[in-house]
This record gives sequence, structure tokens and C-alpha cells, in this order.
Amino acid sequence: MSNQLKGVSNQLINELNLEKHDLTKMMYDMILIRKFEENLKQLYQQGKIHGTMHLCIGQEATAVGACFPLTKEDKITSTHRGHGHSIAKGTDVNKMVAELLGKVTGYCKGKGGSMHIADMEVGNLGANGIVAAGLPLGTGAALTSQMKKLGYVVLCFFGDGATNEGAFHESLNLASVWNLPIVFFCENNLYGMSGSIKEMTNIESIAVRGASYGIPSETIDGNDILEVIKATTAAVERARHNNGPTLIEANTYRWEGHSRSDARKYRTREEEKEWKKSNDPIERFKTVLLENGIITEDDFAELNEKAIKQIQDAVEFAESSESPSLDTLMTDIYV
Repeated sequence: MSNQLKGVSNQLINELNLEKHDLTKMMYDMILIRKFEENLKQLYQQGKIHGTMHLCIGQEATAVGACFPLTKEDKITSTHRGHGHSIAKGTDVNKMVAELLGKVTGYCKGKGGSMHIADMEVGNLGANGIVAAGLPLGTGAALTSQMKKLGYVVLCFFGDGATNEGAFHESLNLASVWNLPIVFFCENNLYGMSGSIKEMTNIESIAVRGASYGIPSETIDGNDILEVIKATTAAVERARHNNGPTLIEANTYRWEGHSRSDARKYRTREEEKEWKKSNDPIERFKTVLLENGIITEDDFAELNEKAIKQIQDAVEFAESSESPSLDTLMTDIYV
């Protein structure tokens, strides 16, 4: 890291009042998300996970950085690529793995799978298999907070593809008109299901769409966790003090395909290698912490081993849990 970058990182750490335990916890959560996803990939290849799933390897900084300023009472809405968001908000990884393996100890008793994980106790209102569906849900939750004077803020995660859906525009318009306490957080990983964002949208930046609704907006480096924290902290405080919504576009990159059946024919392997080599959010944050004397290489290795052990324990918990019995097939369909 250059002295200039080191200075900027150190300045941001001080500006955001980040303590050593905050920085170490965020480093651990990013590693935990990475290990969680890598293990799921293996379990899927072993035939232990059915259906599909969408991995967020390479996007750890957006999840952890965006959730950092939130309290337990604050809410998030997630996406089909939501494992990282759930972990960053404090969702139990044991129950997450159990759900993915279809076990009764999972969040939906093994009936929901990857795209239906939610935990109301930590403010995780849930993932969603429908593109952009979390936007009106998040807007509704923010309206509830405002009308009932509950004081919580909603952070709504969505991808670049969602910004071409009507639900995106309707949600931003209502949130702006009603001055709702919500942060719209777009994870722009540059590609949709089968092509580049450049083929889907004729604008340079998704953030410019906020201006149409009178919403403060900005584009940030989503692989720089400190930049994510800075932008999100400001947006959360704005919402908490009744100053309305914010739109944040965080540019990032997913290492894997859209889903497990995606051959990624729309991008080159050279591009993927370059992103992994020079823009890995975990390695970038690790370098910042090492350069600023927050952790040592031994500390990082210890965090890595701790995360591996936690995920191994979660897999053991899930595999030793029971599968749902057939006589529960029609239960929990409606509330």
C-alpha cells in the first residue's frame, strides 16, 4: 500500500471513530462470509443442497460495511444473493446451513432454502427470490417505523438488475414523497443473469437515478469497506434524523456465476482473474489493518482458522439435524 493510500485509510479509521475491536470484528465477518459461501459450494457439488443458490464471494465488503452502522433494531431487506447480508446482520449460521440442507432446525424448518432466510430478532426481514421485491417491502417497513414512531432505519439491499424494475422506481418515489427513514443500497456487481449492466442500462451510473426522485445519491467503491462504512453511516444518520432516504450505488464484483448453473460465458476468465488479484475486498482490508498496526499476520491466520471452525461446526450441526417429516408437508404454508 502506498503512503498516500495508507494515510487515507488511517484518516478514515479516525474519522469514523473505529476501534480495534470494530475493525477486527468486521475482518472476521468478511472472512466468515467467504468461508460460508465456499463451504456451500462444496456441499452443493456433493449433492447435499438441492435447488439453486446465489453465492456472494467477492462482495463481502458491501454486506459487512453497509450493516456496520445499523443497530439490532434497524432492519434490512435482502436479495436472492443474501447470505452475506444475513451473516453481517447477525443471523445464526447454524440455522442458515440447516435451512440450506433442508433440515427442521433451519430458519424455515428446511422448507425455504437459500432465498427465504429471515431472522426478525436481529432485524433481518429476509431474502427474496424475486428481483426488486425487497424494495417495496423495505419501503413498507420504513413507513411502519415512521407512522408508529418506532425509530428504526431500514437498509434495503438490491442488485443492479433491480433498478430496471418498476418496484425500484415506485419505492424510491414513495420514500422520497413521504420522507421515509430508508437507505437504498445497490450492489452493482456489473453483471445480471446473462449479460453486462452496460447492455441493460443506458446510463453511466445507477446513482444518477436518485436525482429523478430528489434523493441524495452517490457511487462508491463497494470493495473498500471503509468507503462503504463512510457512505452508509452518513445515509443512516440522515434517515435517523428524519432527513429522508439515500441511494448508494456500491460497485463490486461477484466471483462466481449468477447461480450454480451459470457458465459465465458473458465475461472473460482474464477479467475474473484480475478482479480476484487486485480487488479482493478481504485482501484490501487486510492490507489496511496490517499497515496501520491493527492486526498482524498471525492475528489474521487466527481469524481465518476461527471462521473455518465456526462453519465446520455449523455444517456438523446441520448434518446431524433431522429432515422434515412428510406429515408436515402442508404446515406453515399460510400464517
